[in-house]
Amino acid sequence: MTVNDKFNIAYARSIIIVAILVLTAILTSVFNRSEKIRPNKSFDLFPVEFGEWKGVRESLDQKVYNILGVEDYILGNYRNQKGNRINLYVGFYQSQKEGDLIHSPKNCMPGAGWNIIKTDQETILFHKGQKPSKVIRLLLQKGGEKQIVLYWFHSRGRIISSEYMQKIWLVIDSITKQRTDGAFVRLISPIITSEETADKILTEFAREIKPILDEYIPS
Repeated sequence: MTVNDKFNIAYARSIIIVAILVLTAILTSVFNRSEKIRPNKSFDLFPVEFGEWKGVRESLDQKVYNILGVEDYILGNYRNQKGNRINLYVGFYQSQKEGDLIHSPKNCMPGAGWNIIKTDQETILFHKGQKPSKVIRLLLQKGGEKQIVLYWFHSRGRIISSEYMQKIWLVIDSITKQRTDGAFVRLISPIITSEETADKILTEFAREIKPILDEYIPS
């Protein structure tokens, strides 16, 4: 390698570093100008009863609440007359800047002792006549217990089923809409009889709760 080649490589690296620094400065400026969007209604009003489901509201531990950085949320355990159980968590962020980003269960669940056995996607038809939406599905196990998690990012009128695309749309919307608000929706069901049964319970619950979520989460 000649001296001239080394110079060209060093110059190219310097250009890349400068470009990254400029882009970071621009995005930081955009994020700081993004408006803080409040939920359409306070999640304190979120129903604990709907359809055949009855729930009990819970509160996040203060330490967990501080780590998550949410402005509003609902955490509840729901049960229907058949004895099926669903744990619901919806966390709403008025803006996602200064480190207050939505946390993925792929990072949090292993910390709680749950091993991720399988990761894939579930397709749910939320509204008749509309295109089905994909959500993320996790199969978890801790000792002899198994459970299924469905979750998605309910952000600025979209249902996003990818952590990667969530970040991409966050940047795009921060520039085009001056908005970084968003919500994270997570449903958990224990596997009592079979995965198929748990999947059916979760998808039916998701269909029922989607119109309610739309009343609270800004589009």
